[in-house]
Amino acid sequence: MKIQILGTGCAKCQLLEKNAREAVAELGLAAEIEKVTNVDDIMEMGVMMTPALAIDGDVKVVGKVLSKDSIKELLAR
Repeated sequence: MKIQILGTGCAKCQLLEKNAREAVAELGLAAEIEKVTNVDDIMEMGVMMTPALAIDGDVKVVGKVLSKDSIKELLAR
C-alpha cells in the first residue's frame, strides 16, 4: 500500500502526515508513506487545494486534515 501526503510542507500537511503515520502504525499495516511537495506533481493528480491524501494513487481527501481515526477508517476499506 502506498499513501501519499500532498502538500508543500505547511503545518496542516505535516499534521496530516503525522496522523497517517500513526494510523498505519496502529493498524499494523505495511505501507509506504510518501510526501509529494512538488506543485506540478500535486496538480497532475488533480489536486488544487492542500493538504490532500491519496491511497494507491487514488485521491481520497482534499483540503482538510483528517484525524488519525478517520484515516484508519479509510485504510480499513
